[in-house]
Amino acid sequence: MKASRFFVSTLKEAPADAEVVSHRLMMRAGMIKRLSAGIYNYMPMGLRVIRKVEAIIRDEMARAGAVELLMPVVQPAELWQETGRFEKMGPELLRVKDRHDRDFIIQPTSEEVVTDIARQELRSYKQLPKNFYHIQTKFRDERRPRFGVMRGREFTMKDAYSFDRDKDGAAKSYDAMFAAYQRIFDRFGLQYRAVAADTGAIGGDLSHEFQVIADTGEDAIVYCPTSDYAANIELAEAVAPAVPRAAGAAALVKTPTPDKSTCEDVAALLGVPLQQTVKSLVLATDERNEAGDILRSTVWLLLVRGDHSLNEIKAGKLPALKAGYRFATVAEIEDHFGCKPGYLGPIGMLKPVQVIADRTVAAMSDFICGANDAGFHYTGANWGRDLPEPALVADIRNVLAGEPSPDGRGVLAIQRGIEVGHVFYLGTKYSAAMNASYLDENGKPQLMEMGCYGIGVTRILGAAIEQNHDERGIIWPASIAPFAVVICPIGMDRSPEVRVAAEALHDELDAAGIDVLLDDRGERPGAMFADWELIGVPWRVVISDRGLKAGTLEVQGRREAAATAVPVAEVLARVKGHLAA
Repeated sequence: MKASRFFVSTLKEAPADAEVVSHRLMMRAGMIKRLSAGIYNYMPMGLRVIRKVEAIIRDEMARAGAVELLMPVVQPAELWQETGRFEKMGPELLRVKDRHDRDFIIQPTSEEVVTDIARQELRSYKQLPKNFYHIQTKFRDERRPRFGVMRGREFTMKDAYSFDRDKDGAAKSYDAMFAAYQRIFDRFGLQYRAVAADTGAIGGDLSHEFQVIADTGEDAIVYCPTSDYAANIELAEAVAPAVPRAAGAAALVKTPTPDKSTCEDVAALLGVPLQQTVKSLVLATDERNEAGDILRSTVWLLLVRGDHSLNEIKAGKLPALKAGYRFATVAEIEDHFGCKPGYLGPIGMLKPVQVIADRTVAAMSDFICGANDAGFHYTGANWGRDLPEPALVADIRNVLAGEPSPDGRGVLAIQRGIEVGHVFYLGTKYSAAMNASYLDENGKPQLMEMGCYGIGVTRILGAAIEQNHDERGIIWPASIAPFAVVICPIGMDRSPEVRVAAEALHDELDAAGIDVLLDDRGERPGAMFADWELIGVPWRVVISDRGLKAGTLEVQGRREAAATAVPVAEVLARVKGHLAA
């Protein structure tokens, strides 16, 4: 490929609305052009990266036994109504009507459509297991699209769906996809972690996220450096204190704390560690009739240590809150506690409240909590003496770095990551809702066990750049770079020798199957080098009259500080060796 026949369009400055590194560099490198909020044109340079990503995915999907098909972007609402997601998914689901006033959606995912395919085509146990996948455009109407391709509204995903006879078969399919994802991300050349994760809105019973490690990542990944334990912070278990609760030694005292409504302020006022305070959070659950009217509400008081934070995902998994909860209104709080938020606590409430204590709080003694009286807190509070033992003790908080690992093999560390892949075991969530069944060996209908497996194809670009860049621009891993090698001839328009050598090397590398681009635009060396450093091509070969007279060319890796003079006859072998490594 010659640059004069391609399209190279770089910018010295990124647009003002480009917030993160990947967004700025993709815009400057001419890989994307903004069309609308969260919607981008993928320009030729960016599209080459996408195609490299897709090729690796397709190769490993085929190796894992998945079969490619293509499901439509526009899907009939009837399928989504069968599963209830047409109503439940909320405003992120883009709903449209056709000229006949029929409802359709612009797909954010394809569980309904693929399940419809399965229930029509997979009728016998002899046809199972089966795994279908596609690489397709998705649309989610994000309230606030941002970060370029990291959180856009229109994007490309690979999603695969497995269908099995039973749970054992589904587990094997899950493991096969998990292994395929490891191979895919290994081939991408990215540093990543596979972490246990919450299943979220898609549902299911088993889930792992594939997170690309990056300081700018939105997700917190919890892991143990001395073991294999890794989980998203939403799922990471906070181990109960190893030592039993100490006996209370202090008297319960209602202590003035004027205008101190946070644990931090109270601890500072009283000169005690923040770890001695208890934070109160008030939730409510509603029981409704068929018409949706609230029949009765239950108020819940969740207690976490002052230096800890509530993990809403964990709380939402508790049986009592699993059906759905909300934060209590000020009116409900005042009705039950006789006080506005800021001074709430589990002692002396006006009406019965269901108390849920975090494991750490249940092990505290002589703690400080709100007195349900504005301007006052209790000091020296103790379970059993000053208030009943908590009715429910559970892990409802986020873990902190340095705490014991749940596997007992070290302590936890936390790093940032960008979610780029997710594997789910769905069970019969969708097959039951849509009656996707097969006939077993005895001719009896059985529901198919399902799994789903997604990779954010376009998001890989942003994640790779967030992990691999410097002050000069992008540093692509060779496997997904738009070009593996760029030839930069100096004075090609003035020197026949340079032109001949450049074209000969281009043809030699191309014949060897190396993805090479020859920059024949006639740019000055500084501008030419700056472009390719910005774009992030892994290897650069510079050809000049001076070098040719010495019988050498200059080879330099994108991460290398200086070029290496290599004999002309050895350049191909040197480049091939670098790319293989």
